[in-house]
Amino acid sequence: MWQYQKKLQYPINIRKKDLRMAKYLVTQYGGANGELGAALRYLNQRYTMPDDKGKALLTDIGTEELGHIEMISTMIYQLTKDATIEELEAAGLGTNYAEHRKSLYPTDSNGVPFAVSYFATTGDPLADLYEDMAAEQKARAVYENLIDMTKDPDVIGPLLWLRQREIVHFNRFKELYEYYKSIL
Repeated sequence: MWQYQKKLQYPINIRKKDLRMAKYLVTQYGGANGELGAALRYLNQRYTMPDDKGKALLTDIGTEELGHIEMISTMIYQLTKDATIEELEAAGLGTNYAEHRKSLYPTDSNGVPFAVSYFATTGDPLADLYEDMAAEQKARAVYENLIDMTKDPDVIGPLLWLRQREIVHFNRFKELYEYYKSIL
């Protein structure tokens, strides 16, 4: 199974409250191109991969995406630490507070709830891997957009690291796609 080490994949120590940025980051928690959708997509698709090589890769990346959810959650909690109800309302987080207090609920930054339709799966390894490559590119683009929206180095550091992981995942999926394309 797993060995859980009580540390994040990248250290997060955000010292400055920024509710606006927290609201934007929520999209990488539960939005269409976020980490929750990616984790569920890959962990679901692994069962229809034709061999252990594909199953292992999708399991590895899917579980890493769970770690990314933990990082995003940590960032959001640190960005909202000690926020008052008035501050949350002013930042557009009042509706979340009304139902969940300061707990995270999987939505995008507009408050649209997570939907299982975000994780596409066909049972066709090539189609699924192509979808996975596209998903990684979309997540990379979102991270770049988020980086553009802050000047805080404590926020930019983890976002850059997460962006780079999307590139690594894209390349690993592409390698597997090319391998399957040659043998299937």
